[in-house]
Amino acid sequence: MMIELDKKQLADVDYRSREAFKTLRTNILFCGDDVKVISMTSATPNEGKSTVTLNLAIALAEMGKKVIYIDADLRKSVVKQKHRIKGVKVGFSHFLSGMKKFDEVVCSTNIPNLHMVLAGPIPPNPSELLGSKYMSVLLKNLREVYDFVIVDAPPVGSVTDATVIAKEADGVILVISQGEISYKFEQKVLSDLKISGCRILGAVLNKVDLSENGYYGNYYGKYYGNYYGKYYGKYYGKYGQEEQQ
Repeated sequence: MMIELDKKQLADVDYRSREAFKTLRTNILFCGDDVKVISMTSATPNEGKSTVTLNLAIALAEMGKKVIYIDADLRKSVVKQKHRIKGVKVGFSHFLSGMKKFDEVVCSTNIPNLHMVLAGPIPPNPSELLGSKYMSVLLKNLREVYDFVIVDAPPVGSVTDATVIAKEADGVILVISQGEISYKFEQKVLSDLKISGCRILGAVLNKVDLSENGYYGNYYGKYYGNYYGKYYGKYYGKYGQEEQQ
């Protein structure tokens, strides 16, 4: 099966977005060659997690890395609808429930080096499926086939699915929408992730308005010129604290 991704829906339309994802990609590469399975999550829905996750996967693939993107948000996936993907009727829930083999749910894409697995229909027991032996064995096997396995996990603050996935990943990145979630709630989310025993690689600050007269707008406006987009992500350091420049 082939998925045709519409690049107009991706960060390719905005220069600063592309540069942001390249920066995020570079930071991940510096995390070490033992970081291959990366789980991406957020505190709540609608923070742009899936957009950030897919664009990160694309950025890694564009530098020649063999990448697979897995939509593990089994309860409320938005990828298929947002990117108007048609003709793919099977997904990750089919594999985890034992209904399909993994090679039956993997799709190639029009992005070289990138494969995708869509979420599939909503199962009655997402947490149990994500914590099953199929998930654990799958990620172990994919480490041997792909340079990076990027897992789009559900929000941490909504369900336990993300912490279940985090236990099997080499690292977790938290997507944070600027100005929408309180500091106290984000700290609770980080605490929940730490309890799971996962390695927190950092966070991405998403939906930053560069048109405002703030630090980001002034700095990047002068550096890059008049490029305007709906998305800009800034990579943050370990445990969500901004790295010193």
